[in-house]
Amino acid sequence: MDGSYDVVVVGGGAAGLNGALMLARARRSVAVIDAGAPRNAPAGQVHGLLGREGMPPAELLERGRAEVRGYGAHVVSGSVESAARDSEGFVVALADGRGVRARRLLVATGLVDELPDVPGLRERWGRDVLHCPYCHGWEVRDQAVGVLASGPMSVHQALLFRQLSDDVTFFTHTGAALKDEEAEQFAALGIRVVDGEVTGLEVADDRLVGVRLRGGTIVAREALAVASRIVARAGFLAALGLRAVEHPMGVGAYVPCDATGRTEVPGVWVAGNVTDLTAQVGAAAAAGAAAGAQINADLVAEDTRRAVAARRRAAAVRA
Repeated sequence: MDGSYDVVVVGGGAAGLNGALMLARARRSVAVIDAGAPRNAPAGQVHGLLGREGMPPAELLERGRAEVRGYGAHVVSGSVESAARDSEGFVVALADGRGVRARRLLVATGLVDELPDVPGLRERWGRDVLHCPYCHGWEVRDQAVGVLASGPMSVHQALLFRQLSDDVTFFTHTGAALKDEEAEQFAALGIRVVDGEVTGLEVADDRLVGVRLRGGTIVAREALAVASRIVARAGFLAALGLRAVEHPMGVGAYVPCDATGRTEVPGVWVAGNVTDLTAQVGAAAAAGAAAGAQINADLVAEDTRRAVAARRRAAAVRA
């Protein structure tokens, strides 16, 4: 890295890289700092992204990094420890002791999935334990699908997966009893309801074959949908007074911003899952591009003000 940039992008996923691409093409000096832990790393393929359907996530990111570097931006490995403001902009400190300055920040650090405390879920996450019918639904169509009641969107999740399979079972687990309207919807759609706490998974030949209940009963399932609690990676922004807050839908925590990605902290933009918890890859990339364009416009306005002020000072001296 150089010592100073117009923009430091924190996070090298779809949102961060697309924002960096827009900025680099606008001839801004840009550094992308990426910790190398994308949320979709466990998944085998990216879906719902036109022109890149089925591409492995790692390949998509490698292509993106090459494109960004092709326009002169720096993409470096590292984990950001903190960000602070000074008279010239921002100072970004990395966990390994390195530091870099920036006039603007684009935060695209994504989120983490907090899973229920059920043994085996994390090991199969992104494979046959999944969350999104649009990301993974086609791959489990017509299979025996379970839905674990694990959050406020679990009932909605079951309805969405019912579109993909006639064999859907809803596990109430430790959640609240279904409302009368929800129970009626499930009955009308043929969604089976199984009460009792889920204590683990049954796996054979590296494939999910069942869901185990307390007491030993095993319900045969080939896939299990789980609504994780999704939390923005934003702890390093605390020194700037910027923190993740609870999402209105109760699904996790996010960093609020306006429609352009601008946060309440001047000079800081956010894009992708750090602010839009349900954005897929395409939406995250689009948000990164939009934020990059807004940041460039903001810098253009600042550069213009400085140029006008300098011209006026020079004119005053000559006068």
